[in-house]
Amino acid sequence: MIAGARPVVLCTAVGIPALGPSGASAHLRGVARALRAPIIAASRSDARGEQDEADLSVLVPAVLPGWPTFGARYRELNEIRVARTVVGLCRAQRPTLVWERHALYSVTGTLLPADIPRVLEVNAPLARERRMFESLTFPWLGGATEAMALRSASRVVTVSSWLVDWARSEGANDVRHVPNGVQPHLGDREGTRRRLGLDGQLVLGFLGSMKPWHGVERLPELLDAIPEAVGLCVGDGPIKISHPRLRCVGQVPEREVADYVAAMDIGLAPYGPDAPPWFCPLKILAYRAQGTPVVASDIGDCRLLTGEGGTCGPELVDAIRCWAGRRAAVNVRSWDDVVREALA
Repeated sequence: MIAGARPVVLCTAVGIPALGPSGASAHLRGVARALRAPIIAASRSDARGEQDEADLSVLVPAVLPGWPTFGARYRELNEIRVARTVVGLCRAQRPTLVWERHALYSVTGTLLPADIPRVLEVNAPLARERRMFESLTFPWLGGATEAMALRSASRVVTVSSWLVDWARSEGANDVRHVPNGVQPHLGDREGTRRRLGLDGQLVLGFLGSMKPWHGVERLPELLDAIPEAVGLCVGDGPIKISHPRLRCVGQVPEREVADYVAAMDIGLAPYGPDAPPWFCPLKILAYRAQGTPVVASDIGDCRLLTGEGGTCGPELVDAIRCWAGRRAAVNVRSWDDVVREALA
């Protein structure tokens, strides 16, 4: 960090609480630790629970006035209202550097003084993403505010190579590709395998959100094709799967994730053809940090992130058999690495 700087990590997105269990929330915390900065967000936690992160400072508005249930179709207006409140809290801290996670309808560029450097971290083209998977009441407003956010940032940091071209096409000037990171913690492979009763078994693992395009629904068919294997799912989401040789442990505390990933023999990222090309899978970085070989679909930056630590391609069964009984080199990309590259 720059000596004497007062950085903050800012997130105005209503659905990304500072201490939530999702990968997006973990991302906020990783950057905050690397910057040694407080997190300023719309909320601390949500119905999914709160991670125990006593070492982090979290600031949220004392009160966010309620939004009437009959106004649900105008959620974008509520997002603008929340963003203004959260940015006001940020401004009161008098930061000398703002690292902001890009959020749809963020108005940070118009509310913060122009002389405060602002790094805008972009994880997706949010207006397009919402049109694909949800709906936009005011698509013209979403596109306009997104372009304004990109053009007003001092530097735009994108988590994937696809997003570099997109951000430039939207008018961003200083754009840098900086993939995600992980917490540098080596998990207890042997102890976790004994605890879970996995000794001597080929464990196919899946970490992350169980959403439709993440491909977790392919795990039962992979287990059918490889009868000597068992499955281990770590995470939660709308997709529910079952198989006689599959164990789903649900969401686990962030500090325990490394143990479960280390216990896996193969880490799966079996994205379907409907997966967007702009994402940077945290799961692949988590697998590589434990020396767990990766078998992934060849989508987006999966091949770049996997490197020599696994196989990307359509033949997942063949790749699993190729890596069975082998470990990959431990390759940790920390959040310190992420921040250093972004600010260099």
